[in-house]
Amino acid sequence: LVSLFMSDLMVGLVVMPPAMLNQLYGRWVLRGDFCSLWASFDVMCCSASILNLCVISLDRYLLITSPLRYKLRMTSCRALVLILATWTLAALASFLPI
Repeated sequence: LVSLFMSDLMVGLVVMPPAMLNQLYGRWVLRGDFCSLWASFDVMCCSASILNLCVISLDRYLLITSPLRYKLRMTSCRALVLILATWTLAALASFLPI
């Protein structure tokens, strides 16, 4: 849940203010090279948010379907690996195209 919070917070703090300026002025008013960086952060944060929701859903599914084996399957190390994989996949999908 903290990872989902961080991705949504980054959307609100990093992605939305330039998007708001873009909507208000009807054009990009910031530096031109900042546009591709902003677009990458937009894709990364939104992808991380969606992937975090998928990981939370998987975690809840595992807890509901096999509650007795859940603690053996979902260790803190595996949870950390899932979170790192989520952010890595989101970063690769957004910053590699630049």
